[in-house]
Amino acid sequence: QVQPVESGGGLVQAGGSLRLSCAASGRTISTYAVGWFRQAPGKEREFVAAISWTGSTTYYADSVKGRFTISRDSAKNTVYLQMNSLKPEDTAIYYCAAGHWASYSDQGMDYWGKGTLVTVTS
Repeated sequence: QVQPVESGGGLVQAGGSLRLSCAASGRTISTYAVGWFRQAPGKEREFVAAISWTGSTTYYADSVKGRFTISRDSAKNTVYLQMNSLKPEDTAIYYCAAGHWASYSDQGMDYWGKGTLVTVTS
């Protein structure tokens, strides 16, 4: 069983950048598809981005396409979410999840981290 652990959240001004990391305790995350999801205050959790276990296929929500990039470094057993041109509406708790397949939803995601808070000020 793999346990995702997020890091890299924080406070940033609009237009700024942050890079989130998703490492794993227990088994390696390198053999899992990984997704990033977020939940803003008062809203339901939503899909942000996902990457196949090979890294060859990526998926993005329309709201972040062109601004966010998901990638993985198997040697470091880590998946990244590079977030550029951040907007106040990107403010949320960001969760990393690992599972057997990547898609535009949380289907296939079996293991969830506890989240990291991203706050974007205007």
